[in-house]
Amino acid sequence: MPSPSDTLLNLSDRIAEQMRQKIVHGEFAPGQRLSEAALSEHLQISRNTLREVFRLLTKEGLLRHEPNRGVSVAVPSIASIIDIYRVRRLIECQAMAQAYPRNPAIQHMRRAVEAGQTCRDNADWQGVGTANMEFHMAIVELADSERLNTMFAHLLAELRLAFGLLNDPEFLHAPYVEMNVKILELFEAGKLAEAAAALNDYLVHSERIVLAVYARRISDGGQPK
Repeated sequence: MPSPSDTLLNLSDRIAEQMRQKIVHGEFAPGQRLSEAALSEHLQISRNTLREVFRLLTKEGLLRHEPNRGVSVAVPSIASIIDIYRVRRLIECQAMAQAYPRNPAIQHMRRAVEAGQTCRDNADWQGVGTANMEFHMAIVELADSERLNTMFAHLLAELRLAFGLLNDPEFLHAPYVEMNVKILELFEAGKLAEAAAALNDYLVHSERIVLAVYARRISDGGQPK
C-alpha cells in the first residue's frame, strides 16, 4: 500500500507533466506570473501539492521563483538556447543515423508531419509549432530509450518557452513543415545518413534564426533575463 508521501509524489509528478505539456503546446507564456491560488483551484489540488510541482519545474528550469515576487514561467537565456541546440544535435542526429528503419516511432513521425501540414493549411501557426515538437520527439523515440525520451521532453518544454518570446510563429515555424517532410522521406527511403545530415543542417538553421531574433530583442532593449 503506498504511503501518503508516495501518493503526493505521484500526484505531483502527474501535475508537473500536465504543466510541461501546457508549456510545449504554448499555453504558458515566458515570464508569465503564476497565481498559486488560481492554479491550485484550476488543477483541483492542494497548495502543498502545487508547491511541490513548482519545485520540480523550477529545478528543470521551466519556472522561476523570486523571493517576495512568487513563481513565474522561466525566460530562457541565450546561453540556454545555445546549449539546448547543442544537445539536440547530439541526440537527434545520432538517433536518426542509428535507427532501425522499421521502428514504430516512424508512425509518430508521419502523424506529426501530417498534423503540421494540416495546421499550416489552416494558418494555425501555434499548431504547426506543436506538431514540429511532436516530430522531433518522435525522432528521439527512434533511440528506444525511456531516459532519453524523458530528458528530451523536458528540453522541448524549455525550447517552446524560447519560441514564445519570438512573437512571430509563422516566420519561426513555416519553413520547417517541408523540411520535416524531406527528412521523413529520406528516412523512409532507408537513407539514414542523409536524413541525419539534413537534420543537422536543419537544427543549425533553426538555431541561427532563434539567436538572430534574440539579438534583435537585445538591441531593442528587450534582453531576456
